[in-house]
Amino acid sequence: MDIGFIGLGAMGLPMARNLHKAGLLVGVWNRTRSQAEALAGETGVAVAADPGELARRCDVVFTCVSADEDLAAVIDALLPGLSAGSTVVDTSTVSQAAARDAARRLAGVGADFLDAPMSGGVEGARQGTLAMMVGGDAGVLERVRPALDALSGRIAHMGPVGAGQAAKAVNQVMVAGINQAVSEALAFAEALGLPMDRVIETTSAGAAGNWFLSHRGATMTSGHFEPGFKVALHRKDLTICRDMAQAYGVSLPMVEMTLVHYRRLCDAGYGDEDISALFREKQKLFKTGSK
Repeated sequence: MDIGFIGLGAMGLPMARNLHKAGLLVGVWNRTRSQAEALAGETGVAVAADPGELARRCDVVFTCVSADEDLAAVIDALLPGLSAGSTVVDTSTVSQAAARDAARRLAGVGADFLDAPMSGGVEGARQGTLAMMVGGDAGVLERVRPALDALSGRIAHMGPVGAGQAAKAVNQVMVAGINQAVSEALAFAEALGLPMDRVIETTSAGAAGNWFLSHRGATMTSGHFEPGFKVALHRKDLTICRDMAQAYGVSLPMVEMTLVHYRRLCDAGYGDEDISALFREKQKLFKTGSK
């Protein structure tokens, strides 16, 4: 299986590296060519002139982009190089509508599509332990599973195209709630004058323990907010969640509250920080400030 990769950002770059380690990556393309050339220099894989050329070289093309319009543009550029039997695996977080539209357009040239958003952060991308939520044909999933295994610790088939994005929306609502709870509780602990390292260590070992507390507690309370997962990207994802809920006539309180907080962070210039920067907003409740 020859794999191509498009989108060498914070998540895409380590994912591409893991595909190379597995002996599967043959080519890459990135909107900022210098990033593709840097990876090519590191790994020896080819840099395609455009997505269509990459598609002609590969059996499977992975994409990892930021938004619906980015995916649509990449599909446009891939179509001239795709043929019957080609597969596109999109690991982006986009709307169900965008995933279904991509699948429909690829089917026109006989190519298959999987929406395979993932969870696990930059750490999971580096370590190859991402959780992947896959929508699409089960047979296509089995065909590309060796490539997904190079990226993931868990692969779950959620249903037809769009089901992966639906599952990711559920995940992103949970992430918002956990971020709210952890950042608020730690700001409370700080205001109470507690030893933060001992609070984090002890609560991580009990019923309140969770990945976010263990991996982001110490950094957020010391005022370090390197991504990670950017505020602006989670804000985009929660907007998708809000739109999905509105189709049922429902407003999700946790989503709405987090969107307000993320808007404030973005307006203050913190949109490229890790979502643990929500701690900045929680400190304001106690009139303390980030260190």
